[in-house]
Amino acid sequence: MPNPAPPEIPRGRGIFCNRTLNLRSVRAIGYDMDYTLVDYRVAAFEQMVYDQAVGRLVSEGWPAGALAFDPRMVTRGLVIDTELGNLVKANRFGFVKRAMHGTSMLTFAEQRDAYGQTLVDLSDPRWVFLNTLFSLSEGCLYAQAVDLLDQGALPRPFEYASLYRHVRARVDAQHIEGHLKAEIAAAPERYVVQDPEAALALLDQKIAGKKLLLITNSEWSFTAKMMAHAYDRHLPEGMTWRQLFDLVIVSARKPAFFTERGPFFEVVDESGLLRPLMGPLRPGGLYLGGSASQVERDLGIAGDEILYVGDHMFGDVHVSKRSLSWRTALVLRELENEVAALETFRETELKLMALMREKEAMEARLSRARLALQRLHAGYGPAPAAEAAALEARVHDLRGQLVALDAEIAPLAKAGTELVNARWGLLTRAGNDKSHLTRQIERYADIYTSRVSNFLHATPFAYFRSPRGSLPHDPANLPA
Repeated sequence: MPNPAPPEIPRGRGIFCNRTLNLRSVRAIGYDMDYTLVDYRVAAFEQMVYDQAVGRLVSEGWPAGALAFDPRMVTRGLVIDTELGNLVKANRFGFVKRAMHGTSMLTFAEQRDAYGQTLVDLSDPRWVFLNTLFSLSEGCLYAQAVDLLDQGALPRPFEYASLYRHVRARVDAQHIEGHLKAEIAAAPERYVVQDPEAALALLDQKIAGKKLLLITNSEWSFTAKMMAHAYDRHLPEGMTWRQLFDLVIVSARKPAFFTERGPFFEVVDESGLLRPLMGPLRPGGLYLGGSASQVERDLGIAGDEILYVGDHMFGDVHVSKRSLSWRTALVLRELENEVAALETFRETELKLMALMREKEAMEARLSRARLALQRLHAGYGPAPAAEAAALEARVHDLRGQLVALDAEIAPLAKAGTELVNARWGLLTRAGNDKSHLTRQIERYADIYTSRVSNFLHATPFAYFRSPRGSLPHDPANLPA
């Protein structure tokens, strides 16, 4: 009897490959927790962060009580310009394609004046990359704070850079001081998205012989509650989430976990009692702090034998790739909506592409007619077949056709730039080019996907192959 056909998987649930990755050669898979193994309802989570940060600012005398969180004002992948008080979207080369000062989008002329000779360079502290979903409340609140600063409404003077540091500190305090996580842990059903397939995907990997590692910056008490809520109900009877993992490491201090050699402490009991680790890490152990280098040494696994899966472009993917040459997977939760929007827009996009080809051909004819007219007037080169009057009429006619064609193209092109988010468009695109975020994904993420449970459909034995790179001179990209 033939094997049943595998279920059809929505394209947005796929695993996309930048560099070829053979899962059969991966001996250990490490996972981040927040927004990776545990998925949160973004609007509810970030609303709470925002409200608590605003409350802190109000207590400092800020007129911020009437501010409201807008989850669509800011997206992952934007960059804060702390010098000018702007949020910008850049393409892969660092050219700014859209910009917002405070909560108002800049006009084309304003954007050109501000950034016509400026490239976004993330190595410059002027720029702050919003590379995780945790950044949405921070970006929204900073944009609104810029408006208050420009209105002269703040209780003390700031520059845009010092204003950012002040807002960032108030947002960070919500994560550090414990109020935020205490509220989530008290009502996890309000904030956590259940994904039953994630538990089965991890079971498949474990039974296939992969060592599974949980490496999170969250503290033990929060980790225990979130993982139990998200996984225990979906595991075989009598099994808990702890039994999935060969190592659980909490309060890992990423990205320092990947670059420094901090000490490990053993978490002795469920209350979080600690003692210094004596000797090597033990299978099934629960630890705090430490370093990736000791994980490699004690497991006898290193470099490209380890795949690390996380949602933070820098703290999870960039640093583990650059410092340790681990294989990397980025969880990009927004990808499903992005792919769905592209599929819905596909018919319009094909029409737009056809019109653009027509425009390019018409522009070429106009250029040839103008050149013939130029040569005729200047008296050089081959004699044109047509008289000056005929050439001038042709130029006039072609220009009129181009105006009409542009009027047809403009609304289609505008619709394409507003997919998913009317202000910023697609996460992975900046105009017709790749976004700055996409460039980071290409450089540091071997694979990327929308959620951990997508590994279920790939199986632990998958061989991910990167597509052949496309170049402007490839035959498929040349005019017909």
